[in-house]
Amino acid sequence: MNIKDIAALAEIVRKNELTKLEIDGDSIVIERAPAAVQAVAATAAPQTVTEQMHTAEPIAEVQEKEGAYVRSPAVGVFYASPSPDSKPFVSVGDTVHRGDTLCIIEAMKLMNEITSDLDGQVVEVCVGNGQVVEYDQPLFRIV
Repeated sequence: MNIKDIAALAEIVRKNELTKLEIDGDSIVIERAPAAVQAVAATAAPQTVTEQMHTAEPIAEVQEKEGAYVRSPAVGVFYASPSPDSKPFVSVGDTVHRGDTLCIIEAMKLMNEITSDLDGQVVEVCVGNGQVVEYDQPLFRIV
């Protein structure tokens, strides 16, 4: 990968507030969350990157999926369960009700329980256990 490809990728990430751009062989994974821009790590061949950049849809047209997002109220560490040896509070496919605990965000050494603001079904867990999350980053998608 040459410096022009890296600069082009960095500009795309900056303009579209992307949180993740992962290039692995022939596939590209793009994640977007407002107010959070992380470093880009790219390990694909320059030819592949250039071809995919010109054939893919413009990144600005990426739409959020159907449903309501539960977002992080603070910068911190996401924990899916109350302790490392417990099962997660919720998983994909679980039905949740208003007030149910979904996860814990550790911020400034405080464990903050994040609860659901609505009734519905969890269709996506947007972050991994132990991952650092940004303010307003999507944690769960509920329909």
